[in-house]
Amino acid sequence: MRFLKDRLRLAALFSGGKDSVYSIYLAQQYGWDVACSVVMVPERDDSHMFHVPNIALAPKVSEAMGIAPKVFRTSGEEERELDGLERALSNLDVDGVLTGAIASDYQWSRIHKVCHKLGLRAFSPLWRKSQERVVREELAAGFEIIITGVFAEGLGQDLLGDRLSEDAISKMSNIKGLNIAGEGGEYETLVLDGPNFLQKVAPIGGTVEWSGSSGTIRYDGARLVPRTRSA
Repeated sequence: MRFLKDRLRLAALFSGGKDSVYSIYLAQQYGWDVACSVVMVPERDDSHMFHVPNIALAPKVSEAMGIAPKVFRTSGEEERELDGLERALSNLDVDGVLTGAIASDYQWSRIHKVCHKLGLRAFSPLWRKSQERVVREELAAGFEIIITGVFAEGLGQDLLGDRLSEDAISKMSNIKGLNIAGEGGEYETLVLDGPNFLQKVAPIGGTVEWSGSSGTIRYDGARLVPRTRSA
């Protein structure tokens, strides 16, 4: 195990969403080497541990940052999906695992349990930070984030496929009980561009699925295109 003062080699648990992308960005600012991303694909839509909407696009987001994605399937069943995570992490040549967890004790404790068993360090640079501050920092850093799923009262169908913006954050902050960072599953995101991106992600297609007060936009795929703005 390398000391923290050395250049750590990490694997990032990765969904393609704002917090996993931003955690990679912060780790790179620390001088750490994010050697690969680990994309866990649940077989069930109700996975407690892992991101589901548009998870098939996560490898493209990773490639856009110049980071090699490693894709693994997992059952999606509570507790059993930890076995899938352990298998995914067990043969990686890394010192530790990077996560984008902010406030979810459920995810944080289980990831740490698996890492401890494998002798890996777990790093969560966003852990216990102000959630509103984290989201505003992500926008201020220049990440282009779109909303791909909404699952809470007060968030409308019009948000699907739209950019996460300062205006949207201000509106969310006025909705009683809403977790502004989406840590409670209130909404899901996908990052298309950012300061550590080498290429931009361009989603293909997009079908809205809506029921009651929640829904998703599911893309047919994505391609990488040249960045058209400065970092």
